[in-house]
Amino acid sequence: MRTRELRFGLYADEQGLVWVRGLVGEAVARRGARITGETLSTDARSDGGPAAAELYDFLAEQWAVEHPGESSGARRPVELRVRLACSLRTWRAVRKAVIGAMCPAGAAPHVCRVPWMVG
Repeated sequence: MRTRELRFGLYADEQGLVWVRGLVGEAVARRGARITGETLSTDARSDGGPAAAELYDFLAEQWAVEHPGESSGARRPVELRVRLACSLRTWRAVRKAVIGAMCPAGAAPHVCRVPWMVG
């Protein structure tokens, strides 16, 4: 087994992060993978890359369009990276399950609970 990474750009508050972490945890447990680490970042990456606020600023715009007149509260653009010990096949299954749970409506018009992007 290798260590593989799931990466999500999110526009979330603490409740949204708890929800996404729970989805990841459930998907990992169901498929026999193991979480070996997690990184949540808002600042510039250690490799000199742009900050999450720069990478995922469009998610704040998505929130504003989907929730006109509503306050975004404590939401902020963040990048959640979860490292897994698993096969490539299992990684793909976990990724697909998490995406399906975050966006059960698929491509149909809907409002996201937590605007997101997968990397």
